[in-house]
Amino acid sequence: MRRPSHFFLPIFFTAFFLVSCKTVYQPQAVQYIDYRLTQQSKQDSGLNKLLQPYADSVNKSMNTVIAVVATELEKKQPEGTLGNVMADAMLAKAKQGYKMPVDGAFINFGGIRLTSVAAGNITRGKIFELAPFDNDIVIQKLSGKVLQEFLNHISAKGGWPVAGISWQIKNKAAINILINGQPIADTAIYTIAMVDYVANGGDDCIMLRPIPQKSTGYVLREALIEYFIELNKEGKKMSSQIENRVTNAE
Repeated sequence: MRRPSHFFLPIFFTAFFLVSCKTVYQPQAVQYIDYRLTQQSKQDSGLNKLLQPYADSVNKSMNTVIAVVATELEKKQPEGTLGNVMADAMLAKAKQGYKMPVDGAFINFGGIRLTSVAAGNITRGKIFELAPFDNDIVIQKLSGKVLQEFLNHISAKGGWPVAGISWQIKNKAAINILINGQPIADTAIYTIAMVDYVANGGDDCIMLRPIPQKSTGYVLREALIEYFIELNKEGKKMSSQIENRVTNAE
């Protein structure tokens, strides 16, 4: 299990959990680090007093408003507004972070841990709920043939959030695939961003496992937070609409 990027936080959260009756974020051991809200009534006044300044700092950070959501964002298949926002953020931050053109970005549907995000202020803590796993954004160079296989696989699962690529689903396979507006070509090489969990074969994406990865340890959750903060500084609200990125063919 990978150490989280802010590795001191889980240690602190665990200690604080043992001594505080307040609601805190506590790491939960799964395949990756998850966060859940817990309550604890037993206290040790000395340790609680020692940790209180740190608890206040963590709670303040988690409750900090980082952006404003214009209208409710929803997690849906084959396409949803919440997935669109997250995929757009991944694509933009992958291009910026890796300093290279990126053709497309995918968010694995199961990695989105909220079914919706309400309109209004969104906090840093809400992003931890939305994307609790310490998944890194990685870059892979995929041939059109491998990309087609990958798209067929996720089409059979109902479709995943994507940016830069569009397709239709027919008989659980991907058809009419467009990459940057151009039809997919078997022999072409495409630069794709996704999380390391998927690139390593997670969610049965075994076709990606042999493909080399480029990684800088850039956690998806951190990329989302940075992207939303940048939007807020520009005076923009988080918004999205259905754009027929992924549709079911009639």
